[in-house]
Amino acid sequence: MPLVIASLLSGLVFGLGLIVSGMANPAKVLGFLDLAGPWNPSLAFVMGGAVGVSAVAFMFARRRKLSLLGAPVALPTARRLDRRLIGGSLLFGIGWGIAGFCPGPGLVSLGTGEFKAVVFVGAMLLGMGLFELLERRRARRLALAVA
Repeated sequence: MPLVIASLLSGLVFGLGLIVSGMANPAKVLGFLDLAGPWNPSLAFVMGGAVGVSAVAFMFARRRKLSLLGAPVALPTARRLDRRLIGGSLLFGIGWGIAGFCPGPGLVSLGTGEFKAVVFVGAMLLGMGLFELLERRRARRLALAVA
């Protein structure tokens, strides 16, 4: 139960941070991403702050086997850049640039009932479902090739 409460509180703090920083506002995000237009650099400071806090947190997390609440610490170990990572990154960036939302701010904006957020989250869920379907097919093909 403490893990659930900590997760809920973390999500609330994250959502509030997105709102306060303006990252839940697609117009502000698009202003940051539009380098050729009236560029708004304020989100660079938000991202820089997030990277700094995360770097410190990961430095401590690397030294631990269990989190402070007793859950196993499972940090990513992959270091290789492959087609799938680069392709996914490109799709993420294109979607962010078109919509002005990424998953976290999209979910926060969904809570406000904003129609663009409803469309974005619907498309995100559809994309996640399609990915899962393709991954299952891929796993089956690999299993048959090995057998």
